[in-house]
Amino acid sequence: MTQVNTPYPSTAYLTQFLREQGFEVEQRDLGIDLFHKLLSRKGLERIQKKLIKIKKPTEIEEYFISAFPDYLNTIDSVITYLQGKDPTLALRIAKRMLLPEGPRFIPLDDHEDEISALFGEMGLQDKAKYLASLYLDDLADLIKNSIDERFEFSRYGESLASSQASFTPLYHALKNETLVDQLMFECVDSYVDETQPTIVGFTLPFPGNVYGALKTAKYLKQKNPQFITVAGGGFVNTELRELSDIRFFEFIDYLLFDNGEMPFLKLLTFLRDQTTESELSRTWFVKEGQIIKSNAKKADVAFKSLSGPTYDGLNSDRYIPMLEMPNPMYRMWSDFRWNKLILAHGCYWKKCTFCDVSLDYIGRYEPTQVETMVASIERLVNETKQTGFHFVDEAAPPALVKSLSEKLIEKDLKISWWGNLRFDKNFEQIAALMAEAGCVAVTGGLEVASPRILKLIDKGVSIEQVAKVTKAFTENGIYVHAYLMYGFPSQTVQETVDSLEIVRQLFENDCIQSAYWHRFMCTAHSPVGLNPEKYGIELIPIETPATGLFAKNTIYYNDKVQTDHDQLGEGLRKAVYNFMHGIGLEEDVRAWFPMPVPKLTVKKDFIKSLFD
Repeated sequence: MTQVNTPYPSTAYLTQFLREQGFEVEQRDLGIDLFHKLLSRKGLERIQKKLIKIKKPTEIEEYFISAFPDYLNTIDSVITYLQGKDPTLALRIAKRMLLPEGPRFIPLDDHEDEISALFGEMGLQDKAKYLASLYLDDLADLIKNSIDERFEFSRYGESLASSQASFTPLYHALKNETLVDQLMFECVDSYVDETQPTIVGFTLPFPGNVYGALKTAKYLKQKNPQFITVAGGGFVNTELRELSDIRFFEFIDYLLFDNGEMPFLKLLTFLRDQTTESELSRTWFVKEGQIIKSNAKKADVAFKSLSGPTYDGLNSDRYIPMLEMPNPMYRMWSDFRWNKLILAHGCYWKKCTFCDVSLDYIGRYEPTQVETMVASIERLVNETKQTGFHFVDEAAPPALVKSLSEKLIEKDLKISWWGNLRFDKNFEQIAALMAEAGCVAVTGGLEVASPRILKLIDKGVSIEQVAKVTKAFTENGIYVHAYLMYGFPSQTVQETVDSLEIVRQLFENDCIQSAYWHRFMCTAHSPVGLNPEKYGIELIPIETPATGLFAKNTIYYNDKVQTDHDQLGEGLRKAVYNFMHGIGLEEDVRAWFPMPVPKLTVKKDFIKSLFD
């Protein structure tokens, strides 16, 4: 699964492009269809049969066994409610008299006053949606803990694929079959019966998509060895560039790298016997027991020539908005149904030293044309009947955002949109324009709120600049989420504590409403990974298994500066979680850490002084 509230855009872009080239293409979202198979009365009945066979159930399993009649009698109603088809059910859900309440509900009782205050602001429907989401999360936890340990809503078997040098653990896991797998196969059977495909492609944007794709590919080939399977996507582009374990190709016939339009077009032309293997572009396959890496030098399809995605085949009514955290910005990811678009391929900055700037998806910057983007927006509104858009760029370019905003206003297109960007100084001047054009939220990387580290990662922004840009967004009614990073090479305890204080002040001064701390990971394709000595670290060599290398992206390292980032991370995450709920903003940030930390070197009114 990738998201349950909205489709992922990669297949939508490829489907539209290949249809325009004259190919008959259908797309389906296996994740959302599996969700409905599992979380339905029939699905829960099958889970219940598995659960009652457990010889020594845990206390939580005993709770679910006893509560299953309530879950069976409410699951279909909850799904219908979250799909927006039965809003009156909110009246009963919000009273907490209808749904069984498992472990996910415990924090409601522990923090009743704070949560009640938030519900008062959110209203009846949002309170009910939050409770219904906790109800589904309880069921997801049950499936993970008692039925299939690999299962989660946004990933499946992620640890088997993410930067795993050996393919063996995943290879062996693919030999077993769980209830989740069986339900997945039932979905696949319906696709095959409906569309009668000869070629089946999988997008693998994340490690959590890999197990499901390979399991499905194996099942298809067992049904019919003539099926041709193809895979590409973010995981392939970042993790499989050194793949040498030939066993992977027992499941996938052709592996496509980077932008999929040209490789897929050339592959389909080859499979029609209209060209030779030498014409294949960025395509790997096995021939006579060897991995062949065909890379004909073909110009990529110009991004600005693409007419955008189509979501035909991805029924918008099946997606499930969930409200898993009562924070207005955080709900953008899990709530609402968004049409996803891309303003520009790659990143116009492409200098951040932690980023995969050496790879095509970052390094090749190519913006679309405003006229093309507006045409895509109008077409998708007509196709999906949805006016919400999420621009999933690496970093939306300010000039293009400005032009798009002006065009949306000129054409009087009433849409709501949000997107990812850098806190570029130019956005301070166009925040009001963006809001007028329908922008409701932005996400961007502050990363490490430390002047020294910001220079080291070549972010191209200062703390002062971030504060002013984010404040401009907030003053114009645009929610702001900040991506934060800790544990960068040579980062000290002092810099980490000071960073948290800056973040606290950004919340306190209403510059940002949401944030998330990510632990720095050294990747093989980033400047840090390519030039570790420049950053004072020593990479730990990755041993290639006898069967060959599988995935390689994250690389472990030794840092000359010894800092306990694990303990610091615990405090950082706890603090920001509370900040997002308006809790603890007056406290000394040192109190969030589980060990003694040094005094702050940042003035308590540093951010406020920027606006005085």
